[in-house]
Amino acid sequence: MPTDSARTADDELDAVAAELYALPPDKFTAARNARAGASDRSLAARIKKLPKPTVAAWAVDLLARDGQLADALELAAALREAHEDLDAAELARLGKQRRQLVSALAAQAVGLAKDAGVTISAAAREDVEKTINAAVMDAAAAAAVMTGRLVKPLEAGDFEPGELAEAVGGSVPGAIAPPPRDDLAERRARKAAEKVARDAERAVNEAEREFAQVEARRTKTQERLDHVRERIDDLRRDLERLEEEERTASGQLDSLEKEHRAGASRVRAAVEASERASRALDEL
Repeated sequence: MPTDSARTADDELDAVAAELYALPPDKFTAARNARAGASDRSLAARIKKLPKPTVAAWAVDLLARDGQLADALELAAALREAHEDLDAAELARLGKQRRQLVSALAAQAVGLAKDAGVTISAAAREDVEKTINAAVMDAAAAAAVMTGRLVKPLEAGDFEPGELAEAVGGSVPGAIAPPPRDDLAERRARKAAEKVARDAERAVNEAEREFAQVEARRTKTQERLDHVRERIDDLRRDLERLEEEERTASGQLDSLEKEHRAGASRVRAAVEASERASRALDEL
């Protein structure tokens, strides 16, 4: 059992870690080193060992600090307790709702990250979903996630203490005990899961509506493009015809220019001959 002094030291480190992990990952290292430099030697040594979080873990930390994850994990714990009395069909329904819940929470985490100026890649989004799913499925993972000090993603399965210790910056909490099972908790859990399902369905409908609008605009633009291309082809054929006519006319003009010069020469010669004849006549 940790002594009071050890607990105080852990609490102090956890408080510093929570502040640091609230920062975007690209600002973490500099802030950590600055905080270590301003702390006493013992705490500074522990602060320097805090690892930089992955983007996916940081996004989950955002969700935990935002407060939207706590209720979901509490309800998930109630669902886990309720599973033992449910039939296969009911379990399948709840499993579908759990996946919808995880997807909705992951979308919220991505949105929070975007608001903070950080874009979550597709691969990181997948890690966010895996981590939230692990927290929904396992109480120990839930406790780790709720610290807001997660440094790397989790995946559902059997967790060794060392694995969770490596996934959390600072001290590792004990597993969150599930709430006492009662009918109200089950109804709350189902109501919350049904709301998530409705929200997910609305999101699908909205996405399909937006897709249909984009598809209509895409079709219209494609038709316009096809028309423009046909017009370009017509103009190109007209241009080729006119260029051929230009070449023909140019050749004809060259021939006429030669005839014109020859004719002008004959006219000058005839004029000169006529003038000579006139002078000769005057001399008689």
